[in-house]
Amino acid sequence: MKLEDQLLKRGENKCELCQSAINLKLYEVGPQDRFDEKNSVMLCSKCVAQIDKKEDLDASHWKFLTTTMWSEVPGIQVLTWRMLNRFRNESWAMESLDMMYLDDDTLAWAKATGDHDNDGSADLHKDCNGNVLQTGDTIVLTKSLDVKGTTLNAKMGTVVKNIRLVEDNTEQIEGKIEGQVIVILTKYVRKQGS
Repeated sequence: MKLEDQLLKRGENKCELCQSAINLKLYEVGPQDRFDEKNSVMLCSKCVAQIDKKEDLDASHWKFLTTTMWSEVPGIQVLTWRMLNRFRNESWAMESLDMMYLDDDTLAWAKATGDHDNDGSADLHKDCNGNVLQTGDTIVLTKSLDVKGTTLNAKMGTVVKNIRLVEDNTEQIEGKIEGQVIVILTKYVRKQGS
């Protein structure tokens, strides 16, 4: 039986965290050398987006953590511990963390990403007005920009279509101006239509 089928059976065709039956996918809880049914879970797209910090945290969505903390599946335990730590400023999460037990190996695995040391804020690309940018969006330059290494000057008001997000830097996007792909700082752009 495929891993995905095992997880669907274990979770009764629902997200193993929030119990949603919509947009399920296999999620590998890292870091691990190889993945199996103990360190993989079936999750909905909303849980994945917030776990991976691609969407702002919605505290009302995560109240189920007080139940999933009792799971016997190590991968679910690790995700629950990590998410409870993101909400550690909320009394319900802190109480749950105080009650939650993880063996030494599982706790070390949960801490391996260092996520518990962060504030849990999402890593999102935002324009100068705070609007979330997505790959494929159209933006407008809010400042004239000289492009380093060229004679190109991108004028304020220039429309750039079909942008691409720079994966490891939320302050940068890529766009094509006058046939050249350039890196643009998000603080100098406004999402069109916003």
